[in-house]
Amino acid sequence: MNCLDIHYLSETEYLVKDIYVDRIHDRPFCIFDLEGTGIFVDKEYIIQFGAIIYQGGEILRKFSSLVKSPKLIPEGVQQLTGISNDSLTNAPAFADAYRQFLDFCGTAVLVTQAGYEYDLPMLQKHCRMSNLSFFENPVIDTKALFAKIHPELFDVFSTDYFVSHYHIETNDIKRHDALGDCVLISRIFEHILMEYEQKDIHEFNVNEALTVKRFAVPAMYIKEE
Repeated sequence: MNCLDIHYLSETEYLVKDIYVDRIHDRPFCIFDLEGTGIFVDKEYIIQFGAIIYQGGEILRKFSSLVKSPKLIPEGVQQLTGISNDSLTNAPAFADAYRQFLDFCGTAVLVTQAGYEYDLPMLQKHCRMSNLSFFENPVIDTKALFAKIHPELFDVFSTDYFVSHYHIETNDIKRHDALGDCVLISRIFEHILMEYEQKDIHEFNVNEALTVKRFAVPAMYIKEE
């Protein structure tokens, strides 16, 4: 069961605890990402699922689905994601896309980037709206995974931070596409796991509260407010 405990301290920090995942170097993971109509969970809607099955440094399978939204996609988000309102005309409803996502992930441990702040709350909101049960898979956020072994760092561990920190190649990736971002997250995840292996750590165990910096809301969304 996913007993993950997250407390949002402020607009800049959150606490996470009560997560344990063993065999982090050899088990299969489902890395996932969402795209939405915007960044504010309480008033935005999911428009795309992306997911990959990842194990031992390899991407084994991929999944992607657009999602019909009751809210029009703002022009800025259309330009950022490449997803137009017209492209959602024949897209499945959230409930159908969510079931396909769950079937794809199975019982795998889920991995996300900044998902404790955005993807999980978005999914929880949509599940409540659709009267669906929320999955029980454990979820690892790469930000928390990295923060656990780097207590000396106090930065916001954004995707761009990791790209710079690990010198990750991104020219072959379509950013702000859910599936493309999953590929990028897999590269971030691989680098963090290498650090765990170098430290001879084989589990992700957060039994005491871990403080993580929250992402800064991009200016384009503040303007929309």
